[in-house]
Amino acid sequence: MPTESSRPRSPFRALAAAVMISALALTACGSENDDLAQRASNDGTNYVAGDGSVQEYAPENRGEPVEFESTLFDGSEVSPERWAGEVTVINFWYAACAPCRVEAPDLQAIHEEFDDEGVQFYGVNTRDTQATAEAFERNFGITYPSMEDRSGQVMMAMTSYVPPSAVPTTLVLDREGRVSARILGIAEPGTLRALITTALEEG
Repeated sequence: MPTESSRPRSPFRALAAAVMISALALTACGSENDDLAQRASNDGTNYVAGDGSVQEYAPENRGEPVEFESTLFDGSEVSPERWAGEVTVINFWYAACAPCRVEAPDLQAIHEEFDDEGVQFYGVNTRDTQATAEAFERNFGITYPSMEDRSGQVMMAMTSYVPPSAVPTTLVLDREGRVSARILGIAEPGTLRALITTALEEG
């Protein structure tokens, strides 16, 4: 006779467990008490391919300016003209991504810190409906805009810099709209500040 531990789990129990995990991901309001965030702090292997590695590109080695168009959740259109002449940070994320939840408060703080210097922040949400994305933004106090990319158009336009499985990924664009730096995985605050400062100091 099989023991309790060796009996196969019923489909109903497996479904119930999945629903509970999804509910935790969408209702937690802060990273300290967020079960998903705690998992990211421990390993994060189920959520992100990035390892926090940083790639900087010297001005002479940067590619062409970033070229894509999208729509923000507020309905505004986004095109390359948006980041021309300004340093811009673009963060790829989705609500149930544990590392995204870990870094969200830091991204908002850095956005506020550099706002007076004209640094722009944009999110690229890769999976969520507008309601889910906006719930995440309310929970974490995110005030910079995000664009909806469930179709993958932005991700496809950025495949040279953003591996499909590496979410979160954060890019820093120089004033010409070229990628000057990339962080795969959770953006360490001090590192991101340094990368933004470098782009600002290029003149």
